[in-house]
Amino acid sequence: MSIDKCGVHRLVATTAICCLLCAASVAQQSQSGAPPEAPSASAQSSTVPRGTNPLQHGIAFLQRKSVVFPDLATNAVTLDRWQKFKLAANNSVSLATIGAALTGSAFGQAINSPAGFGQEGEGYIKRFGADMARSASANLFGTFLIASALHEDPRFYVKRNLSFKQSLKYAAVRLAITRSDSGKRVANFAGLLGPLAGEGLANTYYPEGNRDVGSTFIRYGADLGWKFGGHVLRQYWPEINRRLRIIPPEPQPAPPPSQP
Repeated sequence: MSIDKCGVHRLVATTAICCLLCAASVAQQSQSGAPPEAPSASAQSSTVPRGTNPLQHGIAFLQRKSVVFPDLATNAVTLDRWQKFKLAANNSVSLATIGAALTGSAFGQAINSPAGFGQEGEGYIKRFGADMARSASANLFGTFLIASALHEDPRFYVKRNLSFKQSLKYAAVRLAITRSDSGKRVANFAGLLGPLAGEGLANTYYPEGNRDVGSTFIRYGADLGWKFGGHVLRQYWPEINRRLRIIPPEPQPAPPPSQP
């Protein structure tokens, strides 16, 4: 069975939306300050001094939070609708999203799922495009539309000083509970309904035979599994960044001259 031409056109159109979101995200969010339960400023960004090894410079670029995990909260300032749209765009093209799509596409290629996408290079490209489009749709619906309508904060707040077991529990609870724009604990409708809406849209470009209710909820369950794993990694990401010491420390200002 091969994917029909209409499905290809819908996949291309949805992937184009992802590219448009990428274009809209050129201006990164400006988040400053580091309140409790947020990554430290030193782990978020730093300037690579001249003379640094090019490989080290490249790895430092990959380690920046805004590129890997744009939704890690660095302050408690309320996001407006435009900022939530930019966050949705950044999430859609982040290295974490691309890495997950590459991994998921490779697994789908290995088990030939969906079978309608076929095999070899063309099949992998279709799977990768579909995964990226699903992520873009989930972010558009959840991080932007639903979070804006229900005044939810779609960012992830790191909770410090937890054991591994407590971190797993926090990552699981974070699937269902989030923070409102006013700082209250609320049901995470954006995080739960966004992926479901994205999977509903995916039925317009997925191969015939993978558009039924059962297939939709299987993909939705996988989405929640990926989100849980992502929450665990986000919880430890600031510490991973700090311990790897790949990003050079920010240069300190020179001390004032001593008095004669």
